[in-house]
Amino acid sequence: MDPVELARRLIRCPSVTPKDEGALGHLRAALEALGFDCFPLRFEQDGTAPVDNLYARLGSGCPNFCFAGHTDVVPPGDAAHWRHDPFAAEIRDGVLYGRGAADMKSSIAAFVAAAARHGKPKAGAISLLITGDEEGPAINGTPKMLDWLKAQGEALDHCIVGEPTATARAGDTLKIGRRGSLTGYATARGVQGHVGYPHKARNPIPALAALAERLSSIIIDNGNAHFEASTLSFTTFDVGNPASNVIPAEARATFNIRFNTEQTPDGLQRRIRSEADAIARRTGCGIDIRFTIGGQAFLTEPGAFTELVARAVEETAGSRPEFSTTGGTSDARFIKDHCPVAELGLPGGTMHKIDECVPVEEIARLSDIYLAILTRYFAR
Repeated sequence: MDPVELARRLIRCPSVTPKDEGALGHLRAALEALGFDCFPLRFEQDGTAPVDNLYARLGSGCPNFCFAGHTDVVPPGDAAHWRHDPFAAEIRDGVLYGRGAADMKSSIAAFVAAAARHGKPKAGAISLLITGDEEGPAINGTPKMLDWLKAQGEALDHCIVGEPTATARAGDTLKIGRRGSLTGYATARGVQGHVGYPHKARNPIPALAALAERLSSIIIDNGNAHFEASTLSFTTFDVGNPASNVIPAEARATFNIRFNTEQTPDGLQRRIRSEADAIARRTGCGIDIRFTIGGQAFLTEPGAFTELVARAVEETAGSRPEFSTTGGTSDARFIKDHCPVAELGLPGGTMHKIDECVPVEEIARLSDIYLAILTRYFAR
């Protein structure tokens, strides 16, 4: 099993969320040739596009070591700006180009190749949990697959997510947790009026600006041993007023908080609403805030599992990975409720960018690391 060739087959499928375009079919064929039992899973929900997913297992019983990932990719943008067709999977000077090369079709291929070299465990199972909905709303993908596994009585004991976590070389960083994500949608409401008679209106813009200034200056926390400090960033500030002589009735802004394990969504919401209420009382404008939770902060405590992975990396790559909790969210936020999970993958410097790419030697290196993990895991 050549991981590079499998990665190229997957990249040639333009599986932009939520489309599959044959990617899971190629993966299923490769896995079934290795003796995996494959379970195609399609989920849909009112108002969302149906999504194809795949669960595959080699062996039975426990321990069940799972590899989780996704075959869906973000749009390539203007293909004319790419040096190579984003879905041609061309190799130039030892580098594989294409959308999904780094994030994360190549790591899926690397794990499949590692499983092929390892073979069926004498006891337990190797499994893959592959979704087509990670880059999208994540409604019809990993969460529903995990519910399906539970309904089937299928348990996962440990999981590696193949996201592109590395900074320079495959395996140099092991993600043992992720910050949570909380998005706030703030609306300040005043009284519309003529700019020549501002005393007869109530301008919501200064109220919203005061809220943005106040929230942007808050020190939420100072982080802890495993996480950096929580952050709050405003991403939009909108009025939508085409007239220069009208004080608008409403102003809106959006902000996002990336929070560590020192915080909870409920606690953050209470704190922010308290600040908004104080500004509303001072300005006379109403301020409403609606929140959505993108993910909870979590940590896989360093212990036997993370040490097994770290030693497998060290014996294969010659250096120990750095434990990290930085970055955005991933499907590990769902898996952590079912089993200990960590993330280990390729260098991610080009993910989501024009000319996304990865050196082919890094794919081979990662496959060797995955094989070392499997060998150590089932030798226990």
